[in-house]
Amino acid sequence: MTDTGKSTDPKILIHASDPAPMLARLKKRHPSLQATGCSTYQNLPDKLQSFAPEIYYGIRFAGSAGFPRGALLGEFAPKWISVGGSGVDHLQDWDPKQIQVTNSAGVAASMMAEFILGGFLHFSLDIAGLQRDRGTATWQGGRQMVPLSGKTLLIVGLGQTGGAIAERAKAFGMHTIGTRARPRPTPHIDEVFSADQLRELWPRADFIAVCVPLLASTRGLIDAAAFNQMRDGVVLADVSRGGVIESAALVASLESGKLGGAVLDVFETEPLPSAHKLWQTPNTLVSPHCSSVFEGWEMASFDMFCDNVERYLADEPLRNLVDPKLGY
Repeated sequence: MTDTGKSTDPKILIHASDPAPMLARLKKRHPSLQATGCSTYQNLPDKLQSFAPEIYYGIRFAGSAGFPRGALLGEFAPKWISVGGSGVDHLQDWDPKQIQVTNSAGVAASMMAEFILGGFLHFSLDIAGLQRDRGTATWQGGRQMVPLSGKTLLIVGLGQTGGAIAERAKAFGMHTIGTRARPRPTPHIDEVFSADQLRELWPRADFIAVCVPLLASTRGLIDAAAFNQMRDGVVLADVSRGGVIESAALVASLESGKLGGAVLDVFETEPLPSAHKLWQTPNTLVSPHCSSVFEGWEMASFDMFCDNVERYLADEPLRNLVDPKLGY
Protein backbone atom coordinates (compact mmCIF):
# COMPACT_ATOMS: atom_id res chain seq x y z
CA MET A 1 0.00 0.00 0.00
CA THR A 2 1.19 3.52 -0.72
CA ASP A 3 2.16 5.28 2.51
CA THR A 4 -0.28 8.16 2.68
CA GLY A 5 -0.02 8.82 6.42
CA LYS A 6 -3.30 7.11 7.25
CA SER A 7 -4.69 7.15 10.76
CA THR A 8 -5.91 4.25 12.91
CA ASP A 9 -9.44 5.67 13.12
CA PRO A 10 -10.09 7.27 9.72
CA LYS A 11 -13.21 9.34 9.13
CA ILE A 12 -15.38 8.16 6.24
CA LEU A 13 -17.67 10.15 3.95
CA ILE A 14 -20.44 8.31 2.08
CA HIS A 15 -21.55 10.15 -1.08
CA ALA A 16 -24.80 8.73 -2.48
CA SER A 17 -28.37 9.79 -3.22
CA ASP A 18 -29.42 8.03 0.01
CA PRO A 19 -26.40 7.34 2.22
CA ALA A 20 -28.45 6.27 5.26
CA PRO A 21 -28.54 2.49 4.53
CA MET A 22 -24.81 2.49 3.83
CA LEU A 23 -24.05 4.43 7.00
CA ALA A 24 -26.09 1.85 8.96
CA ARG A 25 -24.20 -1.04 7.33
CA LEU A 26 -20.86 0.63 8.05
CA LYS A 27 -21.86 1.25 11.68
CA LYS A 28 -22.68 -2.43 12.06
CA ARG A 29 -19.44 -3.62 10.54
CA HIS A 30 -17.10 -0.92 11.87
CA PRO A 31 -18.84 0.63 14.90
CA SER A 32 -15.80 2.59 16.10
CA LEU A 33 -15.38 4.61 12.90
CA GLN A 34 -16.81 8.10 12.50
CA ALA A 35 -18.78 8.50 9.30
CA THR A 36 -21.20 10.93 7.68
CA GLY A 37 -23.14 11.19 4.44
CA CYS A 38 -23.60 13.64 1.60
CA SER A 39 -26.56 13.33 -0.81
CA THR A 40 -25.84 16.03 -3.42
CA TYR A 41 -23.04 17.02 -5.76
CA GLN A 42 -23.38 20.67 -4.73
CA ASN A 43 -22.74 20.09 -1.02
CA LEU A 44 -19.70 17.85 -1.42
CA PRO A 45 -17.03 20.62 -1.44
CA ASP A 46 -18.27 22.03 1.88
CA LYS A 47 -18.59 18.57 3.39
CA LEU A 48 -15.03 17.68 2.42
CA GLN A 49 -13.75 20.84 4.05
CA SER A 50 -15.81 20.66 7.25
CA PHE A 51 -15.64 16.91 7.89
CA ALA A 52 -12.14 16.27 6.48
CA PRO A 53 -12.64 12.58 5.66
CA GLU A 54 -9.68 10.31 5.13
CA ILE A 55 -11.83 7.87 3.14
CA TYR A 56 -14.51 8.64 0.56
CA TYR A 57 -17.02 6.18 -0.90
CA GLY A 58 -19.12 7.50 -3.75
CA ILE A 59 -21.56 6.59 -6.49
CA ARG A 60 -22.20 8.81 -9.54
CA PHE A 61 -25.89 9.02 -8.68
CA ALA A 62 -26.52 12.12 -10.82
CA GLY A 63 -24.34 11.22 -13.82
CA SER A 64 -20.90 12.49 -14.80
CA ALA A 65 -21.99 16.00 -15.79
CA GLY A 66 -21.43 18.28 -12.83
CA PHE A 67 -19.60 15.68 -10.75
CA PRO A 68 -17.42 17.65 -8.27
CA ARG A 69 -14.12 16.18 -9.37
CA GLY A 70 -12.17 19.35 -8.61
CA ALA A 71 -13.27 19.35 -4.98
CA LEU A 72 -12.71 15.62 -4.54
CA LEU A 73 -9.15 15.82 -5.82
CA GLY A 74 -8.42 19.30 -4.48
CA GLU A 75 -7.11 20.80 -1.25
CA PHE A 76 -9.32 18.67 1.00
CA ALA A 77 -8.98 15.44 -0.95
CA PRO A 78 -9.29 12.18 1.01
CA LYS A 79 -6.41 9.75 1.00
CA TRP A 80 -8.54 6.94 -0.37
CA ILE A 81 -11.38 7.30 -2.89
CA SER A 82 -13.56 4.22 -3.32
CA VAL A 83 -15.75 4.31 -6.44
CA GLY A 84 -19.03 2.44 -6.12
CA GLY A 85 -19.02 1.47 -9.80
CA SER A 86 -16.28 0.23 -12.09
CA GLY A 87 -15.55 3.29 -14.25
CA VAL A 88 -13.11 5.91 -12.97
CA ASP A 89 -12.93 8.17 -16.04
CA HIS A 90 -14.75 10.90 -14.07
CA LEU A 91 -11.70 11.13 -11.78
CA GLN A 92 -8.79 11.02 -14.18
CA ASP A 93 -6.11 12.03 -13.71
CA TRP A 94 -5.06 11.73 -10.06
CA ASP A 95 -1.68 11.40 -8.35
CA PRO A 96 -1.38 7.83 -7.02
CA LYS A 97 1.34 8.99 -4.62
CA GLN A 98 -1.22 11.19 -2.88
CA ILE A 99 -4.53 9.42 -3.43
CA GLN A 100 -5.46 5.77 -3.71
CA VAL A 101 -8.46 4.97 -5.90
CA THR A 102 -10.32 1.68 -5.85
CA ASN A 103 -13.42 0.60 -7.75
CA SER A 104 -16.09 -2.07 -7.45
CA ALA A 105 -15.24 -3.99 -10.59
CA GLY A 106 -16.70 -7.47 -10.52
CA VAL A 107 -19.80 -6.72 -8.44
CA ALA A 108 -22.01 -6.47 -11.53
CA ALA A 109 -19.96 -8.63 -13.90
CA SER A 110 -22.48 -11.49 -13.93
CA MET A 111 -25.43 -9.17 -14.55
CA MET A 112 -23.63 -7.37 -17.37
CA ALA A 113 -22.72 -10.70 -18.96
CA GLU A 114 -26.38 -11.76 -18.88
CA PHE A 115 -27.31 -8.43 -20.48
CA ILE A 116 -24.80 -9.02 -23.28
CA LEU A 117 -25.87 -12.60 -23.99
CA GLY A 118 -29.51 -11.58 -23.80
CA GLY A 119 -28.85 -8.95 -26.44
CA PHE A 120 -27.09 -11.46 -28.66
CA LEU A 121 -30.02 -13.85 -28.36
CA HIS A 122 -32.44 -11.04 -29.17
CA PHE A 123 -30.85 -10.73 -32.59
CA SER A 124 -29.87 -14.37 -33.25
CA LEU A 125 -33.45 -15.49 -32.53
CA ASP A 126 -34.99 -12.47 -34.27
CA ILE A 127 -37.18 -11.65 -31.29
CA ALA A 128 -38.21 -8.35 -32.90
CA GLY A 129 -39.36 -10.21 -36.02
CA LEU A 130 -41.36 -12.68 -33.96
CA GLN A 131 -43.04 -9.79 -32.18
CA ARG A 132 -43.92 -8.11 -35.48
CA ASP A 133 -45.39 -11.34 -36.83
CA ARG A 134 -47.46 -11.77 -33.68
CA GLY A 135 -48.76 -8.22 -34.00
CA THR A 136 -50.00 -8.90 -37.53
CA ALA A 137 -51.07 -12.51 -36.88
CA THR A 138 -48.57 -13.65 -39.52
CA TRP A 139 -47.44 -17.27 -39.54
CA GLN A 140 -43.97 -17.16 -41.13
CA GLY A 141 -43.43 -20.73 -42.29
CA GLY A 142 -39.80 -21.61 -42.91
CA ARG A 143 -38.44 -19.24 -40.27
CA GLN A 144 -35.08 -20.50 -38.96
CA MET A 145 -33.30 -19.81 -35.70
CA VAL A 146 -29.61 -18.87 -35.73
CA PRO A 147 -27.59 -20.73 -33.07
CA LEU A 148 -24.83 -19.09 -31.06
CA SER A 149 -23.02 -22.42 -31.02
CA GLY A 150 -20.03 -22.39 -33.34
CA LYS A 151 -20.03 -18.61 -33.72
CA THR A 152 -16.97 -16.53 -32.84
CA LEU A 153 -17.25 -13.97 -30.07
CA LEU A 154 -14.64 -11.22 -29.81
CA ILE A 155 -14.40 -9.68 -26.32
CA VAL A 156 -12.63 -6.33 -26.34
CA GLY A 157 -11.30 -6.05 -22.80
CA LEU A 158 -10.82 -9.20 -20.73
CA GLY A 159 -11.39 -7.77 -17.28
CA GLN A 160 -13.87 -9.23 -14.82
CA THR A 161 -16.87 -8.40 -17.00
CA GLY A 162 -15.16 -9.80 -20.09
CA GLY A 163 -14.37 -12.98 -18.19
CA ALA A 164 -17.98 -13.37 -17.08
CA ILE A 165 -19.16 -12.91 -20.66
CA ALA A 166 -16.71 -15.54 -21.89
CA GLU A 167 -17.82 -18.08 -19.27
CA ARG A 168 -21.44 -17.78 -20.38
CA ALA A 169 -20.55 -17.75 -24.05
CA LYS A 170 -18.73 -21.07 -23.70
CA ALA A 171 -21.95 -22.56 -22.25
CA PHE A 172 -23.55 -21.69 -25.60
CA GLY A 173 -20.71 -23.38 -27.48
CA MET A 174 -19.17 -20.19 -28.86
CA HIS A 175 -15.54 -19.81 -29.90
CA THR A 176 -14.11 -17.02 -27.76
CA ILE A 177 -11.28 -14.65 -28.63
CA GLY A 178 -10.35 -11.50 -26.74
CA THR A 179 -7.88 -8.74 -26.00
CA ARG A 180 -6.13 -7.59 -22.86
CA ALA A 181 -3.27 -5.19 -22.10
CA ARG A 182 -0.96 -8.02 -21.07
CA PRO A 183 -2.01 -11.14 -23.00
CA ARG A 184 -1.91 -14.38 -21.02
CA PRO A 185 -3.94 -17.58 -20.90
CA THR A 186 -7.39 -16.69 -19.62
CA PRO A 187 -10.20 -19.00 -18.45
CA HIS A 188 -12.97 -19.57 -21.01
CA ILE A 189 -11.00 -17.74 -23.74
CA ASP A 190 -9.74 -19.82 -26.65
CA GLU A 191 -7.35 -17.18 -28.00
CA VAL A 192 -5.92 -14.11 -26.25
CA PHE A 193 -4.39 -11.16 -28.08
CA SER A 194 -3.03 -7.70 -27.32
CA ALA A 195 -5.17 -4.64 -28.06
CA ASP A 196 -2.94 -3.59 -30.95
CA GLN A 197 -4.00 -6.77 -32.79
CA LEU A 198 -7.65 -5.73 -33.02
CA ARG A 199 -7.36 -4.86 -36.71
CA GLU A 200 -6.82 -8.51 -37.56
CA LEU A 201 -9.56 -9.67 -35.17
CA TRP A 202 -12.49 -7.56 -36.41
CA PRO A 203 -13.03 -9.73 -39.55
CA ARG A 204 -13.13 -12.94 -37.50
CA ALA A 205 -16.03 -12.06 -35.21
CA ASP A 206 -19.71 -12.91 -35.56
CA PHE A 207 -20.41 -11.17 -32.26
CA ILE A 208 -18.44 -8.46 -30.44
CA ALA A 209 -18.64 -7.43 -26.77
CA VAL A 210 -16.96 -4.15 -25.82
CA CYS A 211 -16.05 -3.74 -22.15
CA VAL A 212 -12.90 -1.61 -21.93
CA PRO A 213 -12.46 1.50 -19.75
CA LEU A 214 -12.50 4.95 -21.36
CA LEU A 215 -8.88 6.09 -21.72
CA ALA A 216 -6.96 8.21 -24.17
CA SER A 217 -5.98 4.93 -25.86
CA THR A 218 -9.57 3.65 -26.12
CA ARG A 219 -11.45 6.85 -26.99
CA GLY A 220 -12.71 6.39 -30.54
CA LEU A 221 -11.26 2.87 -30.59
CA ILE A 222 -14.12 1.58 -32.73
CA ASP A 223 -14.35 3.99 -35.63
CA ALA A 224 -15.42 3.85 -39.27
CA ALA A 225 -12.26 1.95 -40.22
CA ALA A 226 -12.97 -0.70 -37.58
CA PHE A 227 -16.58 -1.11 -38.72
CA ASN A 228 -15.41 -1.49 -42.33
CA GLN A 229 -13.14 -4.36 -41.28
CA MET A 230 -15.95 -6.27 -39.55
CA ARG A 231 -18.00 -9.03 -41.13
CA ASP A 232 -21.33 -8.12 -42.65
CA GLY A 233 -24.12 -8.81 -40.18
CA VAL A 234 -21.96 -8.79 -37.03
CA VAL A 235 -23.81 -8.05 -33.79
CA LEU A 236 -22.04 -5.67 -31.39
CA ALA A 237 -22.75 -5.02 -27.71
CA ASP A 238 -21.24 -2.12 -25.79
CA VAL A 239 -21.09 -1.94 -21.97
CA SER A 240 -17.85 0.03 -21.83
CA ARG A 241 -18.10 3.82 -21.68
CA GLY A 242 -19.52 6.41 -24.04
CA GLY A 243 -16.75 7.55 -26.35
CA VAL A 244 -15.11 4.16 -26.99
CA ILE A 245 -17.33 3.76 -30.06
CA GLU A 246 -17.66 6.66 -32.49
CA SER A 247 -21.38 7.34 -32.55
CA ALA A 248 -21.59 8.65 -36.13
CA ALA A 249 -19.71 5.62 -37.46
CA LEU A 250 -21.97 3.30 -35.46
CA VAL A 251 -25.14 4.88 -36.87
CA ALA A 252 -23.75 4.74 -40.42
CA SER A 253 -22.88 1.04 -40.05
CA LEU A 254 -26.35 0.23 -38.76
CA GLU A 255 -28.13 2.23 -41.45
CA SER A 256 -26.08 0.61 -44.20
CA GLY A 257 -26.80 -2.88 -42.89
CA LYS A 258 -23.11 -3.57 -42.23
CA LEU A 259 -24.00 -4.26 -38.60
CA GLY A 260 -26.68 -6.86 -38.00
CA GLY A 261 -27.49 -5.34 -34.63
CA ALA A 262 -26.21 -3.22 -31.76
CA VAL A 263 -26.87 -3.67 -28.04
CA LEU A 264 -26.03 -0.31 -26.47
CA ASP A 265 -25.80 0.44 -22.76
CA VAL A 266 -23.48 3.48 -22.80
CA PHE A 267 -23.43 6.75 -24.72
CA GLU A 268 -21.27 9.86 -25.04
CA THR A 269 -24.15 11.95 -23.68
CA GLU A 270 -26.38 10.47 -20.99
CA PRO A 271 -29.33 10.52 -20.88
CA LEU A 272 -29.32 9.93 -24.63
CA PRO A 273 -30.98 13.03 -26.16
CA SER A 274 -34.46 12.36 -27.54
CA ALA A 275 -33.40 13.75 -30.93
CA HIS A 276 -30.40 11.42 -31.23
CA LYS A 277 -30.46 9.25 -34.35
CA LEU A 278 -29.88 6.06 -32.37
CA TRP A 279 -33.46 6.16 -31.12
CA GLN A 280 -34.66 5.69 -34.71
CA THR A 281 -31.78 3.62 -36.07
CA PRO A 282 -32.82 0.08 -37.11
CA ASN A 283 -31.63 -3.08 -35.36
CA THR A 284 -30.69 -1.25 -32.18
CA LEU A 285 -31.37 -1.99 -28.52
CA VAL A 286 -30.92 1.10 -26.34
CA SER A 287 -30.77 0.81 -22.55
CA PRO A 288 -30.52 3.65 -20.00
CA HIS A 289 -27.07 2.50 -18.82
CA CYS A 290 -28.70 -0.20 -16.71
CA SER A 291 -26.74 -3.36 -17.56
CA SER A 292 -25.06 -3.25 -14.13
CA VAL A 293 -28.16 -2.28 -12.17
CA PHE A 294 -29.92 -5.08 -10.31
CA GLU A 295 -31.68 -5.43 -7.00
CA GLY A 296 -29.08 -5.19 -4.24
CA TRP A 297 -26.15 -4.01 -6.37
CA GLU A 298 -25.53 -0.88 -4.29
CA MET A 299 -25.17 -2.79 -1.05
CA ALA A 300 -23.13 -5.50 -2.76
CA SER A 301 -20.74 -2.77 -3.89
CA PHE A 302 -20.74 -1.23 -0.42
CA ASP A 303 -19.98 -4.59 1.20
CA MET A 304 -16.92 -4.82 -1.03
CA PHE A 305 -15.94 -1.40 0.27
CA CYS A 306 -16.43 -2.50 3.88
CA ASP A 307 -14.16 -5.47 3.24
CA ASN A 308 -11.59 -3.04 1.89
CA VAL A 309 -11.92 -0.89 5.01
CA GLU A 310 -10.77 -3.91 6.99
CA ARG A 311 -7.78 -4.19 4.69
CA TYR A 312 -7.07 -0.47 5.05
CA LEU A 313 -7.15 -0.65 8.84
CA ALA A 314 -4.86 -3.70 8.79
CA ASP A 315 -2.46 -1.94 6.40
CA GLU A 316 -3.05 -4.62 3.79
CA PRO A 317 -3.18 -4.04 -0.01
CA LEU A 318 -6.56 -2.76 -1.11
CA ARG A 319 -8.68 -4.85 -3.48
CA ASN A 320 -9.35 -3.34 -6.92
CA LEU A 321 -6.67 -0.65 -6.61
CA VAL A 322 -6.80 1.33 -9.87
CA ASP A 323 -3.73 2.41 -11.84
CA PRO A 324 -4.58 5.87 -13.27
CA LYS A 325 -2.52 5.19 -16.38
CA LEU A 326 -4.36 1.94 -17.14
CA GLY A 327 -7.79 3.02 -15.93
CA TYR A 328 -8.34 -0.25 -14.02
